Amino acid sequence: MIKIAKDGWPYIIVSTAIMTATYLLNPWFAFPFLVLTLFFLYFFRDPDRETPGRKGIFVAPADGKIITVSEKEVGRYGVEQAKQISIFMSPFNVHINRAPCDGVVEDVEHSPGGFKAAYTDEASLSNEQLTMVLSTDYGRVIVKQIAGFLARRAVCKVSPGERVAIGQRYGLIKFGSRVDLLLPVDVEVKVKIGDKVRAGESIVAILSHEGAGKNGFDK
Repeated sequence: MIKIAKDGWPYIIVSTAIMTATYLLNPWFAFPFLVLTLFFLYFFRDPDRETPGRKGIFVAPADGKIITVSEKEVGRYGVEQAKQISIFMSPFNVHINRAPCDGVVEDVEHSPGGFKAAYTDEASLSNEQLTMVLSTDYGRVIVKQIAGFLARRAVCKVSPGERVAIGQRYGLIKFGSRVDLLLPVDVEVKVKIGDKVRAGESIVAILSHEGAGKNGFDK
């Protein structure tokens, strides 16, 4: 039986209550709310995942399609340069976000903004977003939950000082969105634009041979 995220139950309960009330008035009026309730049940599903046990890997923080693989200047959070991997989440993907690696939460920053289409480059700069900064054995890792045209709220359930494990659930974004993963420049990216990934399961990068030697991780 697939679990439902706790954040989804208010939507499901309200939709079910309206469906029941309208059914008593006219069964046909209840049909749209039946569809809506089924959609909420589907959207807020929270399946278990098996995270690979290899050392020195980074897993996808979100389900969806890879839309960006690049190197970029950051200039914040003590990071100058990073490898960026961006994942677009459609309303039909699982929307639970997971930690890409082990680490300690250094900061969680909320940045207000707009709600442009999440698959555009502009969304990464101007949209509403939550940024989680992880302190790890191999440098800082940054995960940005970015709201999209439909997604109006991101949820991050960890706080500075907490330790997270690779593949651990840490938040979600509601109704279609995007996640940017910023990794140390010495990683080897293992995905390309257009690839489909699963949060907590798909390996998106590994430490390079040089990085493995410096940080004591196996490739």
